[in-house]
Amino acid sequence: MLHDIERAAFLKSSPADDGSHVFVTGLARAGTTILMREIYRSGEFGSLTYADMPFVLAPNFWNRLSSRGRTAGPRAERAHGDGIEVDFNSPEALDEVYWRVFSGEDYIRPDRLVAYVPDEEQISGYRDFVRLVLRRTGKSRYLSKNNNNLLRLPSLAKTFPNAAFLVPIRNPLDHARSLLSQHRRFLKADKFTRDYMGWLGHHEFGADHRPFAWDRTIIEGDPLNLDYWLGCWIAAHRRIEALEREHENVQLVPYGALTSDPAVWSAVAREVGIEPRPPMEIRISHEEAPGAAGDEPASAEAFDLYHQLDLRARQSLGVA
Repeated sequence: MLHDIERAAFLKSSPADDGSHVFVTGLARAGTTILMREIYRSGEFGSLTYADMPFVLAPNFWNRLSSRGRTAGPRAERAHGDGIEVDFNSPEALDEVYWRVFSGEDYIRPDRLVAYVPDEEQISGYRDFVRLVLRRTGKSRYLSKNNNNLLRLPSLAKTFPNAAFLVPIRNPLDHARSLLSQHRRFLKADKFTRDYMGWLGHHEFGADHRPFAWDRTIIEGDPLNLDYWLGCWIAAHRRIEALEREHENVQLVPYGALTSDPAVWSAVAREVGIEPRPPMEIRISHEEAPGAAGDEPASAEAFDLYHQLDLRARQSLGVA
C-alpha cells in the first residue's frame, strides 16, 4: 500500500533514467560490500541506506516523515562481526525487498533460492523503483549491492545495457571458510535477527540458510562442513563464468588483487566512470595461503575455475 502511495505521489517527479547504474553482485562474502561502499564514496550514486528502513519501498514518503539520514547517527559494527561499521547513511543491500514482495513466489523456496526470469511488469516496476530512489537521493545514477541478483542477472543485464554489473571473484578456500564462519555465527542469532534477515530476503547462512539452486538442483551436504561451501562456490562460479561470457556489461573483479594492488581499484573506478581516488573502504591486505581442504577433488576443481576467472578479470580490467 505504501509503495502504491509512493508511486502515485512521487514517480512523475522522479528523474529520467538513462540506466548508467552500477550493480554489485556475487556469492556472499566475496567482497561485494566493501566494493559497493568504495564506489558509494564517490558521491556519484544514489542508493538505499539504513535510513530507508523499515519502509524500503517508499523512500520519498518515509523521508518526509523520518529524521533518519539527516544526521548519520551512531556508528556500530554490523551483525557479521567483520569490522564493517554502519550508520543511518550507510548504503546497504535493501532493494531485495522489492523482489521478495513482487516476485518472491517465483524464486524463494523452503529449502533453496532458484534462478528465474522476472516478468515485464516486475522489471518495469523495478525501473520505477530505481527512479524513486534517485529522486530521494538527488542523484542520476543508482548503486545496488545485492547478492541475490545473480538469480536474475540475465534479465537485469538486458534491461540495463548501459549499467555495469561487478562480480568480485575471491579465492575459493578463503571464501568457503568465510561462509562457514558466518553460518556458524548466524546459527546463534536470535529470532528477531532471523526474521529480519528473512524479511530482507537474505538466506545466505544461518538457521534459515537457503542455497542458490542452478537448474533447480540443490547443493547437497552439511553446511557445517567446509566442503559444502566449496560446492556452493563451484556451482555459483560456474554460473558466473557463463554470465560473464554471455553479457558484455558483466565485469569480473579479482578480489585478491583489489585488496592488495591499488591499480586494480583504479581500473574498476574507470570501468564505472568515477574518479579513481585512493581507496578507504577497501582493505589493503594479501589473501591467506590456500591451506588444505577436506575434499581434494572439489578443492582442485574450485581452484582451476578460480584461476580462470581471476585471469579473465585481470585481463578485462587491463591489469593482468
